[in-house]
Amino acid sequence: MSDPYATRAAVHEQVIDGFGTVRVLPLDPHADAGVVHDWVSEERAVFWGMTGLTRDQVAEIYTHMDSLDTHHAFLLLKDGAPAGLLQTYEPEADRVGETYAVRPGDIGIHLLLAPAGPGGACTGWSSHLLTAVTSYALRGTGRHRIVVDPDVRNEKAVARFLRQGFEAGGTVVLPEVDLPDVHLPEKRAQLAFLTREVACRDDGDARRAGPA
Repeated sequence: MSDPYATRAAVHEQVIDGFGTVRVLPLDPHADAGVVHDWVSEERAVFWGMTGLTRDQVAEIYTHMDSLDTHHAFLLLKDGAPAGLLQTYEPEADRVGETYAVRPGDIGIHLLLAPAGPGGACTGWSSHLLTAVTSYALRGTGRHRIVVDPDVRNEKAVARFLRQGFEAGGTVVLPEVDLPDVHLPEKRAQLAFLTREVACRDDGDARRAGPA
C-alpha cells in the first residue's frame, strides 16, 4: 500500500533512537479532516473542545486556522503513520497573552497525541513525540521558549509537560473568545514553560543515558 504522506513536505523530521522517525507536516484541513475528527471525537480528547463536531466542522475550523499568520496546525507522523495533532501560535495574538508577560521569542503550542498504534502501549510514546515537537518549536522555528496552557483538570497533560522539563507557571483563567469564526469558552489553565537551554540540556542527558 502506498504511503499517502510520502509526497508531502515536512517542516521537521527527526530520527529518535529506539523509537523511530517523527515527521511534522503542515495540516491539510480537508485531506486530514478524517483522522483529526476521529481523534477529537474520543472521550479522551474532551479537553481539546471539539467533541461532538462533524468532520466538515473540523475541516472548517482548520481551514480558518490555515488562513491565519499567527496560528498553524500540523500533523505528526511516526514512521509514516498519523500520531498526533500539533498547533503552534504567537502568544501575543492569543488569549493566553493576556495572562502572562510575553517575551520576544515565545511560541505557544497545543498538542493532542493519538493512542499508540494497533500493537498497544509503546514505551516512551508520549515523551518521544513531545521531544520531536519541542525540537521543532524551539530549533526549527528559532524560538527561545515554549508556553503551554492545558486545562487544570487535564492532569495527564500537565504531568506530561512537567516530566518533559517544562517549569510550571501560574494557574490562570483564559477569557472566553466569541467571534464569528471562533468560539472558545473560558478556561482555567495551568501555564508551563520550556526554554531552549533546558530542552537542549535534557536532550543531551537523554542521549547519554540512552532510551528508558
